[in-house]
Amino acid sequence: MLPASELILHPDGSVYHLGLRPEDVADTVLVVGDPERVVRITRHFDRIERRVQRREFVTHTGQLGPKRLTVVSSGIGTDNVEILLTELDALVNVDLARREIKAEKKRLRFIRIGTSGSLQPDVPVDSHLCAASAIGLDTLMCFYPLPQIEPELVLARRLQQHLGLPFRPYCVSGSAALRAQFGPEMMEGHTLTCPGFYAPQGRQIRLSPAIPALVEALSGFRQGEYRLTNFEMETAGYYALCRMLGHDAISLNAIVAHRLTHEFSANPEKVVDDLIRNVLEKV
Repeated sequence: MLPASELILHPDGSVYHLGLRPEDVADTVLVVGDPERVVRITRHFDRIERRVQRREFVTHTGQLGPKRLTVVSSGIGTDNVEILLTELDALVNVDLARREIKAEKKRLRFIRIGTSGSLQPDVPVDSHLCAASAIGLDTLMCFYPLPQIEPELVLARRLQQHLGLPFRPYCVSGSAALRAQFGPEMMEGHTLTCPGFYAPQGRQIRLSPAIPALVEALSGFRQGEYRLTNFEMETAGYYALCRMLGHDAISLNAIVAHRLTHEFSANPEKVVDDLIRNVLEKV
């Protein structure tokens, strides 16, 4: 039995951070960072059956034609992603009344609709990119036994050496099935997940980054044909946790900034809305 301190529930049986009960979650979950982006997706729905907001976690579940979908915001960073995925998994794979893990597990589909910055000359602003894999510069996987294959470990060690990091990053692939469903009309790339928006992505306001010329170093990183195409703050967390929990995940990115040319999209809202419509047509 899971102790009350480990899986915290509200008196109505909903999970602690999300405020959701098992019946509130569809098998396909669209995840976004910005809570306001939830409404930009569900305005296309035919019906919304459930709306819940707790902190930065905003959830809408409803119908789009014959499809039942859940849309939920994570906020920023893989620490929030860990809370989100752990509690959504508990809703479908734990008997909350008995506090026991179910023998038969349900496999959810997670589709991230997010924004990202380009690291390569041929990944233009206003394009859409499907992340075949991600490398995490955050330390979340220092606390989990993430299984990785040898090529992933080699990539992680190589990037650690390239940047002179005091810790080893982690590398993990997204769902091949979801990539085949959503990715054919998009650019395919490899995403870097950063633990912050400013120095971890090479930005300088008043504080100087500890790693000089970080953007150029990331853009120039190569391991065979592998290169980093873009960076953001959540994808690697989704891919790693879904691998361990037995769910499917894919990250679809609206490229709104180009860090080599210092260009920013003239209409980022349109780029994101186009990506939303693209996803909803294929989901």
